[in-house]
Amino acid sequence: MVEKINAEKFDELLKGDKPVVCDFYATWCGPCKMLAPVMDKVSEKVEGALFVKVDVDENMELAARYGVMSIPYIAVFKDGEIAGKTLGYMTEDEAEAFVKENL
Repeated sequence: MVEKINAEKFDELLKGDKPVVCDFYATWCGPCKMLAPVMDKVSEKVEGALFVKVDVDENMELAARYGVMSIPYIAVFKDGEIAGKTLGYMTEDEAEAFVKENL
């Protein structure tokens, strides 16, 4: 299951030793709602990474820090830096492949 977090928790996780897969989303975003269960399934299949989601309306400064202009925006962070990012809805297979390629 993907945990909803805030900017403070996000910054703590980036300091850790595990890669972080972050879903930047908004509650009003249709494609974000479609992607949420996909990311939940991918989080159960892929080991070795932390899966989180951040509401861009509640964490505008964090979204701005990483240049999130459109959503859903998935970013994989390794060693505190973006290792890969993608924009828009993906199927479960596409999302799993994206995450694995960037871990």
